[in-house]
Formats: sequence, structure tokens, C-alpha cells
Amino acid sequence: MDAISVIRTKRDRGELTPEQIDWVIDAYTRGEVADEQMSALAMAILLNGMNRTEIARWTAAMIASGERMNFDALSRPTTDKHSTGGVGDKITLPLAPLVAACGAAVPQLSGRGLGHTGGTLDKLESIPGWRAHLSNAEMLNVLDTTGAVICAAGDGLAPADKKLYALRDVTGTVEAIPLIASSIMSKKIAEGTGALVLDVKVGSGAFMKTIEDARELASTMVALGTDSGVRTVALLTDMSTPLGLTAGNALEVRESVDVLAGGGPQDVIDLTLALAREMLDAAGLKDADPEKALADGSAMDVWRRMISAQGGDPDATLPVAREQHVVRAMSSGILTRLDAYDIGVAAWRLGAGRARKEDPVQAGAGIELHAKPGDEVTAGQPLLTLHTDTPEKFDYALKALPDSYDIAPVGTPFAATPVVRERIA
Repeated sequence: MDAISVIRTKRDRGELTPEQIDWVIDAYTRGEVADEQMSALAMAILLNGMNRTEIARWTAAMIASGERMNFDALSRPTTDKHSTGGVGDKITLPLAPLVAACGAAVPQLSGRGLGHTGGTLDKLESIPGWRAHLSNAEMLNVLDTTGAVICAAGDGLAPADKKLYALRDVTGTVEAIPLIASSIMSKKIAEGTGALVLDVKVGSGAFMKTIEDARELASTMVALGTDSGVRTVALLTDMSTPLGLTAGNALEVRESVDVLAGGGPQDVIDLTLALAREMLDAAGLKDADPEKALADGSAMDVWRRMISAQGGDPDATLPVAREQHVVRAMSSGILTRLDAYDIGVAAWRLGAGRARKEDPVQAGAGIELHAKPGDEVTAGQPLLTLHTDTPEKFDYALKALPDSYDIAPVGTPFAATPVVRERIA
């Protein structure tokens, strides 16, 4: 077996054999296949695709490159959620403790932000003392004692994916649906959860810009999970507008705590409850009532225990950026569009995100939204407040925003896009 023959097979639109896939993933993980060779293969996959058999084998080979976790010792059924990423997507923060408060165990392995999309670990690290990196024993202990854990995936979980993900990021192959699906599902299946709900974002602020691409990705991942014995369902959710009223790390933590306290923006509440119901149903807890657990404070109790168990102080004051800049409405009328991608890019440029994985982020940087599509605004009123510790970043961030919103005359018909657009099982 050699790398060139594998590359040629996919270059010429052939189907990779199971033996070719097993060999190339193993050899790349061990360093026998060079980065430039795997780059060529990734580009061939981007251009020519893979069928379901190939994607399933590719995913299995990446799982086999490392360890698999096991939660059989837990007394609760396990269920997890994965989001494909967006702007203001803080849903994991209220969702994990909410589902745990309803009787499930939630082993939530999360990631960091890159570019215009935020990362759950970056958000939680704005809480003083909170630790993202736990050993397997620590993770199991937090899960057993609180019902939920949000942490970084260990190095032993699908190491082939970790290496390939970094390569895709610098070779223009991130968008390849077979590679996205296998990347996500190899980690989630290796994680060992019994049920999985996928939140596949669609719109300007998502990787999948069209409903057709989102549907293809969701269907591929649901099939991978189902074939591996994981009860899997996907929701296609809107990311044309940022979720909630904040984009940025500490800003989103504060908003998430508001939701757990019984308040917060309606779209965040609606999506949190929709995903919670799917997770509980997939875990066999059909009679659980997440709305009640949100209202009676039990979800907040789990949040506080979970944060404390990972070294964080749930009562600590969250970081606030030193500088603010207000963007005001240029006219009066109905706000009909607020572009998620533009808001995400501006928040990233303010310091809330990173261009490379090793870049630092500012805990307090980001953007507050003072109106959402459908709201009536008046000329001169605040639309956005930009936050950063480095005011020299304001000009660069503002360059992302001139075409980020539309205001139409009062009386213009407006139909809001539903947060949940489709369900795929």
C-alpha cells in the first residue's frame, strides 16, 4: 500500500477500498504519510466526494486511531449534543445542566473558536478558575457527581482527527462534507455517548450556507451515528442572525446564566428547550420536563455544581472589556436583517476569536445586540455595542459592519425565520 495510489484512486473519482482507508489513516497518524500527501487526498475528497460506505470506514479508522470512552458504570443514560458552530451560539452552557437536571448524564466534549465562530471552552474560561482540561478519571467524577461535564477532548480520543483537522484548516479543505461528518462523528462515537443530537447550523454565519448543504451534512452524520449504534437525530437551525443578544466569551456566559435564572432572549430559550427535548427523548427519558427544570431552578443548581467541580467560581464577577463603542441606527423603521457572519467577524476582530489555534482571546471582547430582526428602531438609537480591551481594534471591526443590517419603512411585511428549520432522523 502506498499514498500515491490512494491519492490517484480518489483523484480519478474511484471508490477507496476499506484496506486503503485503514492504511492511509493509520500511516498518516504514525507519520508515514506526509502532510503534503494527505493534503492532496483531502482536496481530492473535497472535489470528488465519498459514498456512505467510504465515509463510514473513514470514520471507523479515525476512531480506531485512539481510545474509546465507556460510561457503562454510570447510573444515568448518556446523551450529548454537537453544534456545527455559529455566532452567539452559547446553547451548550444552559443546555448541559438543564438535561442533567432532568435525569440524564451529559458528557459534553467541546472545542475552541476559530475565525468568526465562537468556542464553548473559550466562553467558559472567562469564569475565574474554571478548567477545560480534565483527565478521564476527573471527567467521569464530575459527570457522576453533577450529571454534566463540559471539557476538552483528551489527546487519546481520535488522534487522527486532531492531526487531519489542523491540516484541513490550512489547505482549504474544511468545507468537505465527508471530512466534516467523519471529524465530528469520530470524536462523538469514540466519546461513548449512548445518544446524540446534532445542531446543524445553516445561514450566513454557519459553515453550511444553504439548506441543501446542511441537510446533506446532517443526513450523513445521522447515518454514521445510527450505523455505529448511537441513537442520533439532527436539527437544522437558523444561523442567518446571531443567537441571542451577545457574541463574545464573558458576554455569552452572562446571557447563559440569565437563561438558567429564568430570563434571557427568547430564541436562546426556544433552541435550548428544543434540543433538551430531543436529547432526553433519545436517552429514553420521554417524561422529563425541561421547561419545568429551567423554571424551578434545578438547572441552575446543576450549573453551579458543574462549574465548581471544574475549579470555577459560579459567583465570581465576569470580565468586562475596558472600552466600548456604540453603533447607532442610521434611520428609523423595521430592522429586517442583522447578518450573523458580519457580527461574528467584527467580534473576532475585537479580540473575541482567533485566527490561529494558538492565538489568545480576550474574555470581555465581543458585541451586544440592542435589536433583532422584526424590531422597530429609531434613527440614532444604539443597535450594537462593541467591547474590547484594545480600542485600536475598533476601526478594523467596524469595517465588517457597514452592510451588516437593513432597516425598512414601518409597515414593511416581515416574517421571522424559525430557529428550528428541519428535523432529520
